[in-house]
Amino acid sequence: MSYVSLNGVEHYYEWICTDEADNQRPTLVFLHGWGGSARYWENTANSLKHQFNCLLYDLRGFGRSKAATTITSESGKLESFADDLALLLDKLQLERVYICAHSMGASVALYFLERFSSRVHRAVLTCNGTFEYDKRAFEAFQRFGSYVVLFRPAWLEKIPLAPQLFMSRFLKKPIPYADKKVFLRDFLQADKDTAIATLKASVSKHATESMPQAFASVDVPTLLISGQYDKITPADLGRQAAELNNRIEYHEVAGTGHFPMLEDTATYESVINQFLLK
Repeated sequence: MSYVSLNGVEHYYEWICTDEADNQRPTLVFLHGWGGSARYWENTANSLKHQFNCLLYDLRGFGRSKAATTITSESGKLESFADDLALLLDKLQLERVYICAHSMGASVALYFLERFSSRVHRAVLTCNGTFEYDKRAFEAFQRFGSYVVLFRPAWLEKIPLAPQLFMSRFLKKPIPYADKKVFLRDFLQADKDTAIATLKASVSKHATESMPQAFASVDVPTLLISGQYDKITPADLGRQAAELNNRIEYHEVAGTGHFPMLEDTATYESVINQFLLK
């Protein structure tokens, strides 16, 4: 297990590659979504390790990474996580990389592209998009989401059906029960303040204003992938975002929900392979 300090916060990271010392192979960085960790990217990284040195890390306050001691209005924004990624690349002496990101992690990657596009060859954004501001709906979502974060008894992990129920809204196709248990464990262990702050940042007036601008400003080849039946970020939102910029290609993975990389692994890996290796 490896850790690196970014702005005084210990971040967990790991390499998945055939030979970590092979500097000739490009680096592919994976970013996970809200409440999760880099664990669910491991299979994808293993399938790509012969073409890339795959770098997985847990975002601040999630998975095995520590949380900031104090969360301010700025450190709770998703843009601050993009700044974390820039610091991570500096610490690991990585000048330019490929990115594969999902859900909230794709928003972080989008802000990274906006701020540091010269450090990215190509990017894959999965289950992300633009949406319109709805004050009443957003406030209700934030209020309900905060309650869910605050009520996370550890004993939930010991109930056999809990992982199944927890993941039911996210999936259209089945994934292994062991993967569902990992998702529930990550959610239960996520830092409370970070989870609430990032949930509010992801569904906010600021996001509805800044993300369309960020999509429109993308200037590196980018692939936006949606799951056909995604209930969290509907495919229409991804399609609309891709239409903002001719540098963004769009692909919809049929029959999948919010985790196409797990629900239809073969299709997802084939699509990103073709794009990343162009």
